[in-house]
Amino acid sequence: MSAAVRYRNIVADSARWEGFAFRPGDIVISTPSKSGTTWTQMICALLIFQTPAFARPLGLLSPWLDMLTRPLEAVLADLDAQRHRRFIKSHTPLDGLPFDGKVTYICVGRDPRDVALSFGNHMANMDPSALFEARRAAVGLDDLPDELSQGLPALPDSEIERFWQWVDDPTPPTEGGVSGMIGSLHHLSSFWEVRGYDNVILLHYDELQADLEGQMRRLADLLGIAVPADRWPELVRAATFSEMRRRADDVAPETSYNLWRDNQRFFNQGSSGQWRRILNDSDLRRYDARVRALAAPDLSAWVHRGPILA
Repeated sequence: MSAAVRYRNIVADSARWEGFAFRPGDIVISTPSKSGTTWTQMICALLIFQTPAFARPLGLLSPWLDMLTRPLEAVLADLDAQRHRRFIKSHTPLDGLPFDGKVTYICVGRDPRDVALSFGNHMANMDPSALFEARRAAVGLDDLPDELSQGLPALPDSEIERFWQWVDDPTPPTEGGVSGMIGSLHHLSSFWEVRGYDNVILLHYDELQADLEGQMRRLADLLGIAVPADRWPELVRAATFSEMRRRADDVAPETSYNLWRDNQRFFNQGSSGQWRRILNDSDLRRYDARVRALAAPDLSAWVHRGPILA
């Protein structure tokens, strides 16, 4: 692959990957925001440790290397000390990551209409003051543009307004737009283009919902992890949405600095098709036009599980 593209926003900087020393067998979980990242981390943890009882919170076992709320030296020290198979979180598209043939890269796709609604809840549940304080302590705030020096912009009042804000955001992914639809579809495209590679795995959120055990078994096979038959029931149960929500204090990300107003709300609904209650036919036509401008037809059909317009 060519030289890595740099992606920067208020919470992450892909340049933190530069010079990272991979080990054979490392796993990079790189997904668009609100598309099943924590779910995939949990599944990988369960497959690797083969028990739901973890020695540390999930976010420390599987750190978000790019995130600017912990000093990079601390994250690298944690990873260097790990003796188990490492599984590292990122929201950086594949073209922004170092690509190593000895590493497995996992990406998860989710219907962007559901991502938009999940992202609205995500932002409403976030405590911006906690985010800025953690970032200040880790890397400082001097690099932030003036418009962000006083905090994050206010969210629109209505759910449909938040939906269209996410869909229509024109910010390029490299300039902070990784959390809007333009960034989400670009992220998926970076994986879609190399989906035939042996060390690239694409999962779909809906397939995880429909057949969690089957998808966990498939992932175990792709990762070369053998799981004794009698371990599967407990591991699958631990990966369910309800069980992860119950354990939110330990498995939700970035809980150590109180980023969320409610840790359990991080696992808000976890369902598909939520968009049907707010989008009418006119909305879907508008949405379809936006997707056509951003994604190849085959990628769109895959992530939406079929055509957008019936």
